Amino acid sequence: MITILATIFVLGILVFLHELGHFLVAKLVGIRVERFSIGFPPRLIGKKIGDTDYCLSAIPLGGYVKMAGMIDESMDKESIQGQPWEFMSKPLPHKVATIFAGPLMNYLLAIAIFAGLIFAKGVGEISGTFIGEVTADFPAQKAGIVAGDKIVSINGKTVTAWEEMTEIIHSRPDQDIDVVWEHEGQSKSATIHSRSEKMPIDTEIRQVGIIGVAPKLMMKKVGLFTAIGEGFNRSIYITALVVVSLKNLIIGKESLKSLGGPVMIAKLAGESARSGWDTLFALMAFLSLNLAILNVLPIPALDGGHILILLIEGIIRRPLSVKTRILIQQIGMAILLALIIFVVVNDIRNWPFRPGK
Repeated sequence: MITILATIFVLGILVFLHELGHFLVAKLVGIRVERFSIGFPPRLIGKKIGDTDYCLSAIPLGGYVKMAGMIDESMDKESIQGQPWEFMSKPLPHKVATIFAGPLMNYLLAIAIFAGLIFAKGVGEISGTFIGEVTADFPAQKAGIVAGDKIVSINGKTVTAWEEMTEIIHSRPDQDIDVVWEHEGQSKSATIHSRSEKMPIDTEIRQVGIIGVAPKLMMKKVGLFTAIGEGFNRSIYITALVVVSLKNLIIGKESLKSLGGPVMIAKLAGESARSGWDTLFALMAFLSLNLAILNVLPIPALDGGHILILLIEGIIRRPLSVKTRILIQQIGMAILLALIIFVVVNDIRNWPFRPGK
């Protein structure tokens, strides 16, 4: 039940704010919104207020804002009548802004969440080489290292900074590493065989060695503006990681089997909810960034696909034919449907998910 409620909470907010972005800008530039739906058809319940039908629909995989005079996933070609309140009757900048507002709202949400968490909890400063957390079933735990211990040396080299220690470990994936540490004032040592894992290092995904330890953090309170800046920086860093991951998928360096879908999202949401509200909101921010980035990809049926078509029309100085637009949307929907099926099947094949993934 916690998993179900957490998933509804996270995805509900992400979808609502995404569609709210489209809705608000559409209203601002004078585009009539015919339907604001959370979920995809068939429609379940709702209420029409003015020109807009606000509703909940049966398929909880997203949502949509149906704008007058726009050929979208509904394939409604009869809605284009040339009225001044229609989407296609508006200037190019207004149309692009309306489409881009959805991903932008998700991106701003991520910055706001990160900033709020940092403002509430502070910024973590690493305390030397003291261990703050040890991951279960990883090499460090099996060697007897526990939270509160201090790493003294790696392969005979004395280490005093966390970055210095991790640089040595990361450079030795799937290798034996001699580790000396202090436990309650006593010196201990062991030869630990590192795991080889893919991790984000300086906005690149690299194969590195890990032993399963995290640093001890001293939380430092910061002001609101510093928190907003840190939230922005964190969002930019994660954006760079997502872009690198997408690039690796495209060029074949990363397997498509690494993609996760709704089942994995539900699992992560449930685990995050059990860990606490801060963990759940951090997951929401991460997913919101992913939603923003994926939606601006130039794939038909996504926001980026709509923007690409609008820019092409701007270059050729005429709108594409209704038949062409519908064909593009049909191709895009087929691609998205195939991707959804793939990630769901992938989720099922990967269940139960491996620890640390």
